[in-house]
Amino acid sequence: MGLEDFFVKPKNFFAGVQVDFKDSDYVVLGFPFDLTSTYRFGSKKAPEAVREASLNIETYSFRSGLSVEDLKIHDVGNLQILEDFNKNFLNLREAVSKIFGLGKFPVVLGGEHTLTYSVVEALPKNFGLISFDAHLDLRDEYLGRRFSHTTFMRRLIEKIGGEKVFFVGTRAVCIEELEYAKKEKIGFLTSLKIKNQTTKKTLKTIKDFTSTFSGVYLTVDMDVLDPAYAPAASNPEPEGLNPNLLINLISNLAENSNLTGLDIVEFSPDYDSGITAILAAKIVFETLCSKEKRRKTKP
Repeated sequence: MGLEDFFVKPKNFFAGVQVDFKDSDYVVLGFPFDLTSTYRFGSKKAPEAVREASLNIETYSFRSGLSVEDLKIHDVGNLQILEDFNKNFLNLREAVSKIFGLGKFPVVLGGEHTLTYSVVEALPKNFGLISFDAHLDLRDEYLGRRFSHTTFMRRLIEKIGGEKVFFVGTRAVCIEELEYAKKEKIGFLTSLKIKNQTTKKTLKTIKDFTSTFSGVYLTVDMDVLDPAYAPAASNPEPEGLNPNLLINLISNLAENSNLTGLDIVEFSPDYDSGITAILAAKIVFETLCSKEKRRKTKP
């Protein structure tokens, strides 16, 4: 199957930029899936909400000195969601494998966080995963499911090992997850610790993790932000990060490590008037511009 066979063409292209796929460096794809969601439903609507928001905010990045409009982006659309639960994840993995195989940078718009499991399965072996998330998602089972948005990270760590994963912004966990994280030597920075130390120290901790890998994949759950800034987060938790700090951390990561891909997940657009979608689009803009700055300056 060709890549186009997996997707439904979007109504709006991300950021209004659409170069030919063969010429692209960055490939945007949506995974409008929320079948294991709990509490707030509707994250399947988020990919289109982010695309719409991306058309209505300015594209220039003062951090990088670049504009998203100057990047070679191709938006393939949303993955066709099938009745076969498992097939959706297999199709996502195959599609992302093709994108990675062509040396392109995937930007996956969720949808719920389970998508990260399939994307990471498609990554090369020597990589690290950084998860900006209020939660660890390390439960063994939740509401009778062993694979869901609350357990997927445990399933993933069972496959790749805890030493390849690092969490930033943690503040909502259960005892079971803390015990598992300790047992598997999984690193995390709580939002409380981040706020009580300098940004320089936080960046050093992240750099120490990324320096051991040839590539890094980034997943951003919108609930890493405080609900005051991301009111449509699917599972909001108080005492989150503010947008300036989050984007500064991510931009630094994108500019100073070999970032190989990005996903933005877990918000339900019906719970606000577009604020969270705008912020999600902004995070993608700044990440890609910082990544592009690295591409232009590194040999």
